[in-house]
Amino acid sequence: MRKRTILSLLSILLVMSLLIGCGNDAVENGANNNTDKEGIKVGINYELTGGVASYGQSSVDGILMAFDEINEAGGIDGKEIIPVVIDNKSESSEATSVATRLMTQEGVVMCLGPATSGNFMATIPVAQSNGIPVLSSSSTADVGVTIDADGNVYDYAFRLCFNDSFQGVTMANFALNNLNATKAVMITDTSSDYGKGLAKNFKETFEAAGGQLVAEEGYVKDDKDFNAILTSIRGKDFDVIFIPGYYQEAGLIIKQARDLGIDAPILGADGFDSPVLLELAGEEALTDVYFSNHYSSLDEDPLVQDFIASYKEKYGVEPNAFNALGYDLGKWAADAIKRAGSADPDAIRDALAETKGFEGVTGTFDMDENHNPVKSIVVIELKNGVQSSSIKVDPN
Repeated sequence: MRKRTILSLLSILLVMSLLIGCGNDAVENGANNNTDKEGIKVGINYELTGGVASYGQSSVDGILMAFDEINEAGGIDGKEIIPVVIDNKSESSEATSVATRLMTQEGVVMCLGPATSGNFMATIPVAQSNGIPVLSSSSTADVGVTIDADGNVYDYAFRLCFNDSFQGVTMANFALNNLNATKAVMITDTSSDYGKGLAKNFKETFEAAGGQLVAEEGYVKDDKDFNAILTSIRGKDFDVIFIPGYYQEAGLIIKQARDLGIDAPILGADGFDSPVLLELAGEEALTDVYFSNHYSSLDEDPLVQDFIASYKEKYGVEPNAFNALGYDLGKWAADAIKRAGSADPDAIRDALAETKGFEGVTGTFDMDENHNPVKSIVVIELKNGVQSSSIKVDPN
């Protein structure tokens, strides 16, 4: 009897452990997997952990806020949007796996994300083969996001943001025209397509207008010590420094440059937009710093100010550009589903391509023939780590 009782207890414990294990796996690998047949499932494939988690989490917060608002207002033709959120861990291979799972197992009608160009590109073959649209709010690479190297448009890939060439050109013109710079130093993230794309377009525009690049230095992802680079440029004659790269390294470069007494204006792009930049560089170093971005909290447009107020009420913090881009992406996705009149992915794809006059927090846009939005860009100035001014630049 005693032996039988012990075996029964062991069996119960084994079943409980299996149930607990399954629960943990669900939390780690997927969330919000609602099976409500009346809902419309949308995949969310973002970097929630890993090297660029700041971008991914900010984007997802914005997306979920948009979906909450839509669902609270009755959904899309009475059907709720059901987000299926899975972390791609900031890895391209994982982004591909997540996209495959969302499209072949979870039954989503479209996928939002990832945030970075490389990770987003990794999902496009899956989207093309399965006929499911993929949308990114922040993948800015010129080639590989919505078109291939030969200029052919990917049928199922779209983006909400402007591309790197627009940012590189804008910051070169800003240096020339707004800061009266004639000589520049460029310190580039040579390990990313993002950094190299920005660098190429800045250089071409700056030099074509008569500017001179007196030094071109490079670094790779996860570098921490930039003193050798900065010491080598400190004795040169230049007006501005352009850093095409992400906040993790840019914050350290800015801090170390200021510590060495380099007080020239520092320019960047939307990769600067993260609270981590302030944490790494410190308030004092983030003065006379300018970067291109998708939106500014200084914009007095009522649509922008209403978004800021609602976001602060929901999350308790001021939204950044990735929050705003995510919010617009969620709204645009829902708008396309509604205009499609069904949850058919091909109908949704057509509606996305036919977008005209979509009004978002990050600007009003039409979708062009290459699945890119035609929209304005903002250049933000930082003083003591705080946005002090912004100017809006319209597309040519």
